[in-house]
Amino acid sequence: MAALEPRDPALAHDTDPAAVAECEEGVLGRSHRALSVGIVSVVVLIAFEAMAVGTAMPVAAKELDGVSAYAFAFSAYFTTSLFGMVLAGQWSDRSGPLGALTTGIGAFAAGLLLSGTAGAMWLFVLGRAVQGFGGGLVIVALYVVVGRAYPERLRPAIMAAFAAGWVVPSVVGPLAAGTVTEHLGWRWVFVGIPVLVVFPLALALPQIRRRASGPVEGVPVASFDRRRIRLALGISLGAGLLQYAAQELRWWSLVPAVAGAALLVPAVLGLLPRGTYRAVRGLPSVVLLRGVAAGAFVSAESFVPLMLVTQRGLSPTLAGFSLAAGGATWALGSWVQTRARVEPYRERLMTFGMLLVAAAIAGAPSVLIEAVPAWTVAVAWGLGCFGMGLVISSTSVLLLHLSAPEEAGANSAALQISDGLSNALLLAAGGAAFAALGGGTVAHTTTTASTTAGSHPAAFAAVFLPMAGVALVGAWVTTRLRAGEGGAR
Repeated sequence: MAALEPRDPALAHDTDPAAVAECEEGVLGRSHRALSVGIVSVVVLIAFEAMAVGTAMPVAAKELDGVSAYAFAFSAYFTTSLFGMVLAGQWSDRSGPLGALTTGIGAFAAGLLLSGTAGAMWLFVLGRAVQGFGGGLVIVALYVVVGRAYPERLRPAIMAAFAAGWVVPSVVGPLAAGTVTEHLGWRWVFVGIPVLVVFPLALALPQIRRRASGPVEGVPVASFDRRRIRLALGISLGAGLLQYAAQELRWWSLVPAVAGAALLVPAVLGLLPRGTYRAVRGLPSVVLLRGVAAGAFVSAESFVPLMLVTQRGLSPTLAGFSLAAGGATWALGSWVQTRARVEPYRERLMTFGMLLVAAAIAGAPSVLIEAVPAWTVAVAWGLGCFGMGLVISSTSVLLLHLSAPEEAGANSAALQISDGLSNALLLAAGGAAFAALGGGTVAHTTTTASTTAGSHPAAFAAVFLPMAGVALVGAWVTTRLRAGEGGAR
């Protein structure tokens, strides 16, 4: 498969001083500064919303009398984002990422406003669905922007900047959202963010229009693939049905489970690169690794605060802050993979990163033993996030390297689908195991005395240890990232 070639003045015959200067600049050089600041600001706002919404959601659900539909407020975002990812991939490959990006940001803002002004839980969930559709469009469009607007040597740096954009929101987001929810009300957590989108749009859109708009030169413009659109709908509906079945755990849950699988399996086979599930060398293994790494890590991380609150008696604030350092170490790992000297060892670095992730997930439940200090989780998770920084940014870099310009959108969508789908399915599996071992009855209290009665350490172990095993599978997949003689596929 053709790779995107870096524009190197030492190799090219371009003698234009401006072109040579552009090639020698970094992501914050004059040529790329406005674009870099704009798109990273979009990532920061998405990250802040993602970190803040979890804090405001319980209050919103209680006020709207919708605690029974609490989980759907999360799953609605996920299922529609999958459809948005596929649509954005086709849209970007056909006419450039500008239309998908602007529409996505508009939908994201509209969803926030709909949720923030909702008077009933079903309207709130609908707003989350609209927001998820917009988020799916945005994330894939941003990847295509990077592939088109930045030379190959700068892509690791801009991907690291995306990761760094999560650092401040991961630390400040929950605290800021809690303060806003307490003093102004939960609605302001949703309605306040759309106003902030104006600044990054004003910076980024003119640059995207100049550098990355329109179809790829020299490549025929293809029409929308209606089959892929139908498969995208199938993957969204199938994932939603499987999540619902795993949450209910009753005999009649087999009906939505079977229906979900019937929709999901052919959709996955049709939307991911051929050979992904077999870890074929090259692009299929890159896409598979993204899902394995993200799914194992996110599924385990979701249970860390609950474990610290219910089993060790920490306050929700302290439990949340135990993960705060992870934002900084994740960014550090992303920065390390940008160094030119590590490029020849990228695959080995990713293997090391996945081993760190497996060790962190396996080590976290050690705090179920009373003699183990609770801060052990913070240390373990800091190391795990460093490993994730090495792996996640590198998968993005490798995907763009292995993608022809006209395929960057579809392949970026496949990467995000692998990420999001794995998150949902492994979370559903972990949640089902947790509930089956009595974890659903743990007492939500902060006193050690009262948590002992509701203690279910085996339920937490049933989540963390299998996810550590999944991470080890990811370490094996990192040995298959180099394309064989026949190319990436």
